[in-house]
Amino acid sequence: MPLPRRLPALPPSEVPSKSKVVWETFSHQSSFQRQSYHYGTFPEDFSWGVSSSAYQIEGGWNADGKGIWDKFAHTPLRVGNSDNGDIACDSYNKVDEDVEVLKKLKVSHYRFSVSWPRVLPDGTNKYINEDGLNYYHRLLDALKAANIKPQITLYHWDLPLELQKVGGWENETIVQRFRDYAEVLFSRLGDKVKFWITLNEPYIVANLGYGYGTFAPGVVNKQYNAAHNLIKAHAEAWHLYNEKYRATQSGVISITINSDWAEPRNPYKQEDVDAARRYLQFFIGWFAHPIFRGDYPEIMKTTIRERSLAAGLAKSRLPEFTPEEIARINGTHDYFGLNHYTTVLAYPYDLGNRQDYEGDRGTRQTSDRTWIGSGSFWLKITPFGFRRLLKFIKEEYGNPSVYVTENGISERGVVDLNDVFRVHYYETYINQGLKARLLDGVDLKAYTAWSLMDNFEWAAGFAEQFGLFFVNRSDPNLPRSPKNSALRYASIIKCNGFPDPALGPHECLIPDDGGNINLKMSKAMLSPKFWAFFVLFLFLAFVCCCFFFF
Repeated sequence: MPLPRRLPALPPSEVPSKSKVVWETFSHQSSFQRQSYHYGTFPEDFSWGVSSSAYQIEGGWNADGKGIWDKFAHTPLRVGNSDNGDIACDSYNKVDEDVEVLKKLKVSHYRFSVSWPRVLPDGTNKYINEDGLNYYHRLLDALKAANIKPQITLYHWDLPLELQKVGGWENETIVQRFRDYAEVLFSRLGDKVKFWITLNEPYIVANLGYGYGTFAPGVVNKQYNAAHNLIKAHAEAWHLYNEKYRATQSGVISITINSDWAEPRNPYKQEDVDAARRYLQFFIGWFAHPIFRGDYPEIMKTTIRERSLAAGLAKSRLPEFTPEEIARINGTHDYFGLNHYTTVLAYPYDLGNRQDYEGDRGTRQTSDRTWIGSGSFWLKITPFGFRRLLKFIKEEYGNPSVYVTENGISERGVVDLNDVFRVHYYETYINQGLKARLLDGVDLKAYTAWSLMDNFEWAAGFAEQFGLFFVNRSDPNLPRSPKNSALRYASIIKCNGFPDPALGPHECLIPDDGGNINLKMSKAMLSPKFWAFFVLFLFLAFVCCCFFFF
């Protein structure tokens, strides 16, 4: 049976797709409308935070069990500059310092992850490492004393090495192992935690870890099996919390899904419009659809099945959920956790008989040459896409409460504490979030910046720096120093958004770093005395002009 040269038509029930509707709605905006600033503030209960993850900051690799990244980072040619997370930011020994940094930001919450191998060294609950748990107790107690609410991610990519030896996320037994691990955390930490995230970016775990093999554990072309078990593991952890712990702990639990926003490279070509839609369904839909709508997107099921059969396989390479599994997975969410960074322009690309994710999706992506780049090849500054993705989630998934759990930008090379581009990124992206909340009716509940400090960025090592705080790695004490973006983010938090300057000067917009002469001058400009002299100066200038001309 020859491979179809054309991808199957979109199912009638999905036309027009929500992504097309959102794109067409905003495509009528002028450049001025798209980039214009919107003044206003978020609701009083809006939560502001910053993110990190265990392997990226903790260090202490010899203190407890080993994970897949411990092995991967010590494998030659896997990580840039042969970097590793053995010490990272040494947060395992710097709880008090990290909390002091958080207090400077004035955040409402701090999102961090628990290291599975630190707590359960062999991945099972046969032995619980109390020293590992005590580290998280110390952190939770310090956060409580600082009036900062914790948001805990159960799994942020550091799978116990012993579990990978038996297949990791390819092996269906991991679903029960993850449930057991979740129970340890719920039972031992749950009285101090009200906000849980089961998995961080399962798309990356499946596609980069078990598809392309560029992330740990370095497995190739097994992403669909890994994704299937990730989704089922999430559902089991959600049901465990819902049935056994929610009543007494009164928390919420869901999953964090990452996604770009995608638009057609050529808006006048239907094939590009379809490619943008496929890009989104194979990205955000891969994990959001089963959890919010009950099953994989129809375009994924149809495409992968037809391409698999055309290649001579007996069944689809995309595993199927049973009716019982669909019923158990559907609705396992208390909110929509979203990580977002950038936007792409999609177009169709035929890879022939290639039996993998890229061949199935049948798209490539590019960017507009006017978009500003970053320290990551894939990340362009495209704030308009943030609003559009939020609007898409509202329309596609029934207007869930959205918690942005990561958003940020990287740099490379020598760090400049005056990181103007990062200030611009946060201002424009957060402002687009404000538009989504106030103008589009998106139920946006929280915003979380990535990341707290420059840390180990996976296969890029320490070369890509996302931090609001600079970590001086040439100093053995690894001191944390605020960048200007940290000061600006703190001022946005203090203002709860962007107060309208037409209503008068707002001191909350000026960061308080105690030493920047420009900021001191800005504060002086907010004083009543300054404005009195300024008005008097304008009046005298007006009188002089009148005398001169008349």
